[in-house]
This record gives sequence, structure tokens and C-alpha cells, in this order.
Amino acid sequence: MKYVLILGGVISGIGKGIIASSTGFLLKTQGLKVTAIKIDPYLNVDAGTMSPIEHGEIYVLNDGAEVDLDLGNYERFLDITLTRDNNITSGKIFQEIIEKERRGDYLGQNVQNVPHVTDAIQNWIERVARIPVDQSGEIPDICIIELGGTIGDFESAPYIEALRQFQYRVGRENFAVILVSLVPVVGVVGEQKTKPTQATIRQLRALGLKPDLIACRCSQPLESRLKAKISMYCRVASEQVLSVQDVSSTYKVPMLLKEQGVLTYLRKRLQLNDICRNPKLRQYGETLLRDWNKLTQTHSSLTTVVTIALVGKYTYLQDSYLSVVQALEHASIACERKLIVKWVEAADLESSTIESNPGKFEEAWENIRKAQGILVPGGFGHRGLEGKLAAVKWARENKIPYLGICLGLQVAVIEFSRHVCGLLGANSEELDPNTTHKVIVYMPEISRTHLGGTMRLGLRPTKFLQGSETWSKIHKLYESDNNKSVHPRNPNSKKEQKIISENGLIFGKNGTKSVLNGKKIIGNGTSALISNRILEEFTSITENGICDGDNRNPSYSCTTVIEERHRHRYEVNPDIVKCLEAQGLMFVGRDETGKRMEILELKEHPFFVATQYHPEYLSRPLKPVPTFLGFIQASAGLFIRNL
Repeated sequence: MKYVLILGGVISGIGKGIIASSTGFLLKTQGLKVTAIKIDPYLNVDAGTMSPIEHGEIYVLNDGAEVDLDLGNYERFLDITLTRDNNITSGKIFQEIIEKERRGDYLGQNVQNVPHVTDAIQNWIERVARIPVDQSGEIPDICIIELGGTIGDFESAPYIEALRQFQYRVGRENFAVILVSLVPVVGVVGEQKTKPTQATIRQLRALGLKPDLIACRCSQPLESRLKAKISMYCRVASEQVLSVQDVSSTYKVPMLLKEQGVLTYLRKRLQLNDICRNPKLRQYGETLLRDWNKLTQTHSSLTTVVTIALVGKYTYLQDSYLSVVQALEHASIACERKLIVKWVEAADLESSTIESNPGKFEEAWENIRKAQGILVPGGFGHRGLEGKLAAVKWARENKIPYLGICLGLQVAVIEFSRHVCGLLGANSEELDPNTTHKVIVYMPEISRTHLGGTMRLGLRPTKFLQGSETWSKIHKLYESDNNKSVHPRNPNSKKEQKIISENGLIFGKNGTKSVLNGKKIIGNGTSALISNRILEEFTSITENGICDGDNRNPSYSCTTVIEERHRHRYEVNPDIVKCLEAQGLMFVGRDETGKRMEILELKEHPFFVATQYHPEYLSRPLKPVPTFLGFIQASAGLFIRNL
């Protein structure tokens, strides 16, 4: 097993995650199997209860883990499926150690930072690095480790010491370090300064780690004389100093690193040629690199614009909606359109803003009026609700393509209930517990006292309504996505848990095969894998007669079943569904019980779709998800189809 450690210096938030993802991507193009681990030194067990304004987006994995947004970058760049253990936090480490101490596992020892905490960190890394993350089901060859924060942070000290020890534990030929450091520009003449980087490297060396590559983050390409200066004062060769300047798209960073010889250096430093690689994986890597090059070239050449208004409450920090914007970009590139996102703070659309800040009010509505499509993403809390309702109403009445995600679905239900069904004051139980018409209610199984990790989380199935394939745009998009030939993410993949029959889904489990009623279960557009939990759920569904087309539940068809990631604690009130559908707001997708609403679509509208799940988490640069693809196509005035 090879390890590549990514560290940051000077300041945080300078792109360690993108450089880690890009490095992993380049290694994958060499036919290597790559995994990734993110270390967050904070005491939280996970990111679930953090504010997006302070921390950025909360990313959700298949297993329901709420993790740092960098794991989303890893999954997008590497097209892998990570687990909750791929995100290490101090909360998890200390929790594990305290549990061991209470059980008596330390046999009366004094439990200390060294060796107990540092050993726990090293053991965690070694264990998780061996977990298969792609369709091959095989142990990865290389693990990318990113340490959050910056060198010198107090809370990072145990991890720095653990990683110092770890380099000797695994051997120098199996461990490389990349330091990402800021080269700021100071003064009106725009002079680049290297002193902060020099100071950071001195500090890192004093802590026992030596950088193999120095990735210099700068607004413009690093000057050659400064590259030589860093090389001299930091005791590295010139080719070990990389210029990572700002680029128009993060998807260009892998090529930027490749052009500066990162692969050549790591190949020699980590003795990568000694790793036995499947020829098919090598061929796949070559194809992947060629497709990625084409992607970046297409992105650079786009001129025709599609403008999307993103209406949210966390727009002060755009990383709060990172996966949403990335999914929009993936779909836009596939449609050969240049994406322009207009950030609209939901509260600015409300009438109260006319008095407090009329300029903001006018600007916000100008963005809404000029937008070709309107998107309302997920979120919590009452702030900005009326502004979101106004945006939804504008999209519905003016036939503007609309996509709602999670809260965006709930807001669409509230708006339709008030203005079409005549339910005055209709609201969510979250926002107004005393409302007469609770069209959005608390899910009965969700804890009302504990917030961390208690939502409906992770990958879950959604079934499409029988007959909706004749008119539903979103159903057709998912159906056509299933009918396309699936480009394997790993040509060496096992047949276990893979779609291998045109007539149905055949699962391989312990060498046996079983067919789910000859019906098709489709993936999310990014993977042909179906989890064991989903298999068990649908086996149970079939046995109970819900999904077999009999008279016990005649309104459902298992012709199309999808899997998507969820993160919510409120849902559409089942008692209001008939009223809404009678007026044309159809719930074309529901959960396995048929009682929980997953997808709504408005008839007689160019594109008015909302999902309770988060499709953005499964979008990939080379494979946009059907939901976003249809939304961009409709917004751009294109024929809605799966490309």
C-alpha cells in the first residue's frame, strides 16, 4: 500500500481537497486503484450539525454518513464510493479510545496522546485504506490522505505526530508528502512573496515531516526565479516545486499537475512501476485521461450561456452548495452550455426587503426574471421561506424550468397548496408548528431530541408511479439512463452485485444468483452497483406483494426503481397528496412503502420537478445525473433526453 499525504500551510481553504483529488485522479489514469481519507481535527463526531455558512456543504455518503465536502471532491474526481470511516475526526478517535478505556482494553495503562491516540490514528488509516471503494471489490493500491487545517494548528498536533511515526511504520518508499502553500501577492506592483512558504516548511521539518512536492497556490503562474528561490531555501529540487495558479475550472487542475511532472516524480518516489496492474485497468486509465481532456477542452470552448438562479439562504458562502453547482456544471458541459449561476439570497425576494434594502430587492428579482431556470436547494429553518415561495410561484406561473431539492420539494408543495389548492396558511411543521394545514410533517421515526445523525440519511430506493412513463419527463430521463450501455468505472469489476442482464437485475451473492421478478432496478447514473441493504429491502417488498404488479398495490410498477442519497427529517404529509394530485401536482416517485413522497412533477409545464433526495451527491464530471441533465436541457430550450 502506498500513501500520499496532503498538508496545508499559511492559511486554510486554499485548495488542498482539489489537489488531493487531482493527484488521486492522475494516479488512477495509470491503472492504479485509489482511495482517499480526509482528517478533520475538530471534536465533532461528524459534520452533520455544523452550519454550512461556517463549514461549507455537508456531504452525504451512501451509508448515511454526514461528512466534509472534500469527500465529495474525492468521489467526483475518482468516481469511487466512500464510507463514513473515510472521514476521520477527533470526535471519532477520542470516542473510540474512551470506549476502549471503559471496557478495560488498556489493561490499567495511563491512556495518553502518545502512544494511544497516535496509534489509534495510524491503525484507523491502515484499516480504512484497505477498504475497496470501486466496482473491482479489490484492495486499493494507493491511499490519498488529506489533513485539514494548516501546519501549526494546535488541534492538528496529534495527527502530525501520528503521521510522522506512520512514515517509518510503512517505509519511506511507500509514503510521500505534498505541501500546499499560499504564495501571496503583496503591494500595488503585484509581487509574489515566498517567505510564508519558507516559514511553513521550516515548521513542518521541525515536526518531523519532509515535503516531497510543494504545491504553490497563487493567482498567477509562479515566476521561474521564485520557483528557484523556493527550491534553494526549502532544500528540494526545482521539479519538486509546482505552480498551482487559479484556473477557470477545478477540473483543469489534474492536467496542470500532470504538465509539471507530478506523475513522473511519484512514479519514481513511490516505485509505482513495481505495482502489478491489470492491463484492462491501464487501458481504462488511458480512456479516462482522454475523456477528461475532452471535458476540459469542451468547458474552455463553451460560449452559449445558460443562466440559473440559485435561491438559497446560505449564499454568503457558495461552498454551502458545492455539490449542487458541480452537478449543474456537469450537466451544462454535457449540453454544451456555459453555466452562469446567479446567487439569490432568498430573504432578498421578500417584501420586507423593499423597505430595508430596496436595491437588494430589485437586484434579486432582476436575477429571477432573467433566469432561464430556477433552483431551490436543500436547507433548514424559516429564514427566507417566503422568498423561496415567491421564486417557486414565479417559476410555476411563468413556465420557467424549476428544480427543487429536499427543502425545494417541500417549498413547492407549500406554494402549490396555498395558491392552487386554496389551503391558506399551509406550511411545514418545522416552520410553523401551529399551522392549520400541515402539508409538511415531521417523520414519525425521527428523534425530536437529538440532532446529530438522526435524519433519514443515505442511499434509499425510489419507485416510479405506474403509467408515469407515458408523460413524466423525469421518469423518461431515468428510464433512458438505464437503457444506455453502462461505461464501466473499473473494467476489472466483479460480477457480484452488478447489472448483467437486459431482462432484469441479477444479483450475485455468495456465488448464487437471484432475479427480482424480472424487473429493472436502475442505478443513479453513476454506478451499476446495488447495495446489499437495497437488495434485502426489495426482496422483502417482492415477498410482500407490493412490487409484483398484483392488485394489492395496483398503482405501482417496479419497471423503474432508482437509488439516491437522502438527508431530511421532514416529509410531505400523506393526507394531502390526493388534493395536490387532483390539481395536477403529481408524485411520480415514492419510497418502497408507497407512503413517502420522493419525486413531484407538475403536468403541463416545461420542467417542474422536485426531489426529496439529493441527486447532486451522485453526479460525476463525465456522467451527469438525469435530474440535473433534464433541468439544464429545459432551461437551455433543448429537447429533454438523456445524452
